[in-house]
Amino acid sequence: MLNHPQIKDARHRMDKSVEAFRVEISKIRTGKATTALLDGIKVDYYGTMSPLNQVGNVSVLDAHTISITPWDKSMVQAIDKAILASDLGLNPISDGTNLKIPIPALTEERRKDLVKLVKKFGEEAKVALRNVRRDANDHLKKIEKEKKMTEDELKEAEKETQKLTDEHITMVDDIIKHKEKEIMEV
Repeated sequence: MLNHPQIKDARHRMDKSVEAFRVEISKIRTGKATTALLDGIKVDYYGTMSPLNQVGNVSVLDAHTISITPWDKSMVQAIDKAILASDLGLNPISDGTNLKIPIPALTEERRKDLVKLVKKFGEEAKVALRNVRRDANDHLKKIEKEKKMTEDELKEAEKETQKLTDEHITMVDDIIKHKEKEIMEV
């Protein structure tokens, strides 16, 4: 029963939900420099909004500094503007050809707010997982109604779907715990 197409589809969709959650919270600042912080920033590159990592080299200099070296030196000002316009609260320092972004330490209050945000995103990810479970179970019931599956097979498939959901919710909880630890670490 594990190989039922509905269960495979549910697994695939749940994996995608967990991955989307992981990507979403990777953008949340932890007080440490990481290039993932800048992933959502787009820069006006000759009239086209391009991801920052496609207009220059983004790297981490040390635990509290990100460096950006634009491939086109005329882009320094546009990159500076895009970072300032983002809601990250970062202030790039330009030397005319490169940008350095100091990552300020987080206050205790800000850390707690970020943990709440991570938990909120986690809750949304869990809701998405439960929606996938519900969809899968609805499809399975429909298949059973069409007499393409026995009642016992349906029960087994629903059990499998629940097991899958539990596994993915545990993954989300683990990611939340890890991120919370990362944020609260001074």
